[in-house]
Amino acid sequence: MAELTFHLEDFDGPLELLLTLVQAHKMDLHNIPILALIDQYTAVVTEAQIQEPDVSSSFIEMAARLVEMKSWLLLPRSKEAEQLKQELTGRLIEYDRCRRLAAQLGARAAEVTVYVRPPARLETDPLYPLHHSAQILADCWQAMAGRVKPPPVSQETFEPLVAAPFVSVESRVVHILRRLAAGKARRLDQLFPPDQEVSATVATFLAVLELVRAGRLEIAEDGGLTIRRGRLARPAPPPAEKEEG
Repeated sequence: MAELTFHLEDFDGPLELLLTLVQAHKMDLHNIPILALIDQYTAVVTEAQIQEPDVSSSFIEMAARLVEMKSWLLLPRSKEAEQLKQELTGRLIEYDRCRRLAAQLGARAAEVTVYVRPPARLETDPLYPLHHSAQILADCWQAMAGRVKPPPVSQETFEPLVAAPFVSVESRVVHILRRLAAGKARRLDQLFPPDQEVSATVATFLAVLELVRAGRLEIAEDGGLTIRRGRLARPAPPPAEKEEG
């Protein structure tokens, strides 16, 4: 094979140099003589190091891997050597396909005509003399289009709900009965003062419903409250249905 001179700065990486060596020496990409290719590659990198000490580390690293692969290839019936050979061949085939595809896309892009015109001058509206930055206008448009995410809810928003005291319905039942027995509450609205906590208001409302359902409390149309003392009569059970003879 004729000796060829290569300059590493002309290649994007070691795979391109390997592929160029394959094409320059007319090797079959699907059946590469790996030992010959390794010798050619290491010779090019060694010569480049002598002429230019600042050779890219990627070329030197690939040379080290190929030397290691060559040591495995010299062993008889080495599975590691066959695997390394298949991996290198696959990488070269894939790189060759990518390079061909990039060349085709570049040729198509070169055939496309691009027309460029100077930016159009926008006429200002004298009825609105204020001027705003482009970012402010973009934010306003996003807000009107409904594309702006709502601001995150802070912990302070839930603080009144989390820190609110828990009020049970049973405690409000006792509270209502005591106020009615002491004469401190005679009307329904007196059980719901405006400065009362929300949890206490809800518990009081449920307690009133329980007392009315149990028959202990009666509410007049005008809101008056009447407490029923003593033992309550149990409601009569529903009459049993007669069996048809």
